[in-house]
Amino acid sequence: MNFAARLVSTTVAVLVVTVLSLVFAANRSLRRDLAGESRASLERDAQLVLRGLAQVPDSAGWQSFVRRSARAAGLRITLIDSSGRVRAESDVAEAELGRIENHAKRPEVVDALSGRIGSDVRTSTTVGKPYLYVAIKGGPGAIRVAIPDEVVESTIRQAQRLVLLAAGFSLVLGTALAWWTARRIASPLDDIGTAVQSIARGQSPNLGVVGIPDIDRLSGRLRDMHHELATRFDALRRKQAETTAIVDSMLEGVLSCGAKGEIITANPAARRFLGYGDQDELPPLPILLRSKDAQEALDQALAGESVADREVTMGDRTYLLNARPLPAGGTVVVIHDLTRLKRLETVRRDFVANASHELKTPLTAISGYAETLLADRTDPAITRQFLETILANARRMQRLVDDQLDLSRIESGGWLPTREHVAIEPAAREAWGLLVGAGPARPALVVTLDPIANFVTADPDALRQVLGNLLENAARYAPSGTVTVSARAEPGFTRISISDTGTGITSEHLPRIFERFYRVDPGRSREQGGTGLGLAIVKHLVEGHGGRVEAESELGRGTTIHTWWAAP
Repeated sequence: MNFAARLVSTTVAVLVVTVLSLVFAANRSLRRDLAGESRASLERDAQLVLRGLAQVPDSAGWQSFVRRSARAAGLRITLIDSSGRVRAESDVAEAELGRIENHAKRPEVVDALSGRIGSDVRTSTTVGKPYLYVAIKGGPGAIRVAIPDEVVESTIRQAQRLVLLAAGFSLVLGTALAWWTARRIASPLDDIGTAVQSIARGQSPNLGVVGIPDIDRLSGRLRDMHHELATRFDALRRKQAETTAIVDSMLEGVLSCGAKGEIITANPAARRFLGYGDQDELPPLPILLRSKDAQEALDQALAGESVADREVTMGDRTYLLNARPLPAGGTVVVIHDLTRLKRLETVRRDFVANASHELKTPLTAISGYAETLLADRTDPAITRQFLETILANARRMQRLVDDQLDLSRIESGGWLPTREHVAIEPAAREAWGLLVGAGPARPALVVTLDPIANFVTADPDALRQVLGNLLENAARYAPSGTVTVSARAEPGFTRISISDTGTGITSEHLPRIFERFYRVDPGRSREQGGTGLGLAIVKHLVEGHGGRVEAESELGRGTTIHTWWAAP
């Protein structure tokens, strides 16, 4: 046998022995390394599940979170409490959780509950298949993730087939020199290919010096390219993070969509405006913006035109919409909620109209009587009567201005209550004495207090003003009846109620009687001198103490106003 044949036969023999040895060693190494890597990977997945579980508000959402996470990661996930009871299982319906046997004696669970990283390979009694399990401490007790053991076996079999295929290829090629030369050149090139894949995945390449100048120069250039790319990607990520933080902190809603209207990004304000949570999936923009006005603006933006300051109405809210087309198709939409501004504008307009109307009546009376006094010489008695009318209307205007100033001071936060223990009955009788004069039309005052409801914690002046306004209303509408002040202890509060036996209020008016200038009977209220602000002041003063106000009334049976104050 010549040298060449001997070389070939020797090479083939060496290759056969080497391949068999590699197959045997690779099988053991693959099993060991893959099992270790699988356990490490499952441990990382368990840590991710633990961090995600912290975002779930309560245990009612564990099962849906586990199933969603398992589908996304291709894993089996189990949550086990410290007693071994399964609280959530990705491969079992929620209704079947109670039938799963206790896991307290599972090896991986025992280790995890002891604070170690637990792992095991066995056939699952729950789903009937062999699994590789890894468990860590966390959640209700332990978090366990698993993959079918057949996944590891399949990977090993595939690797074995590849090794055998490479062996056959090597045997066909032949000689030791060819094999040595091929390996001498191919190995560095394989390393470079692996390095390129690592760079593509954003990982650091593993490139060493192989002693071949051309390959070493190529490796050096790849390392330089990776460093440059990493620097640029870091800058892009920082810029993207800054932009995201700015957009997320905006009060305006910001949406961006593709050419077909699919949502790309939506900041928290936009989700809040449109009624979606942070994790809710958003429908396409044409469905999301449902009103006709918004659809027209959206069509214009998707057609490549800008939309500026377009006021649109969606449901019971009003928005200012701006849209700009994106260079690659689609559009970015900015939404500003105008609902509160519109409401404030309506309140301002109504206030101006109501205040003007309230001032018009006394001003007309003052002007008319003053002109009469200037134009004619009247009897002294008539002159006095006219002057008294002018004075009464001037005082009415003064009360209106004073009440409005009080209300504005309370609403603006310029007033803070000075809390003291105040006796209810003396405050009520003092307010009553200032408001009601003697005469045939004087109503009777009755004060009935629970033995444990004689005091409240309140600002004395504010309490007297509240009682005075309520007693004035009661006396005005029940001039010959009875006005009752009662107090009753409730948990944490003392409820003070002022009742009258007057005409009462129909149910459709009750929700609005605490609004400024709202009158159930405008003509009668103005005739009796009310400003229309008394109950509004009562509401704000009581709420400024942390209490609340309610009204009960029935037409012809009188009215009761309840106020709640902090108990001493």
